[in-house]
Amino acid sequence: MKNQNLDTADITNVLEKIYFKGIYEGNVDLLGSAFHSGSLLFGDVKGLPYAKTLELYLEGVKNRQSPKDSGKPYKGEILSIHAVNSIAVAEAKVIMYDFIYHDILSLHKINGQWLIVNKMLTDTNS
Repeated sequence: MKNQNLDTADITNVLEKIYFKGIYEGNVDLLGSAFHSGSLLFGDVKGLPYAKTLELYLEGVKNRQSPKDSGKPYKGEILSIHAVNSIAVAEAKVIMYDFIYHDILSLHKINGQWLIVNKMLTDTNS
């Protein structure tokens, strides 16, 4: 478990400055840079199954009103990060529109850069 504090700081940076900011602004170029190109997204929204490729996810972000432009509350919060060598899992809460999403993100350090390689999400009441 080499450099776990440094890795946690780097993952925090990716989540706060790229992932959360990209979602908030609806900036698909910025948001996409947080993900590995082969990432898949799974979960449920309003109790219905959710499964998308990264390309389909980013297309949806591109074609919706951004949380920034919606005027509704938005908050991205890191709940936990657990890194071991070149792999990590992060839990996050994203409040946007009328949803509270709970994300579980798998990350991998590739060529010195932490990237999200899988996203699981569900909407919750808290």
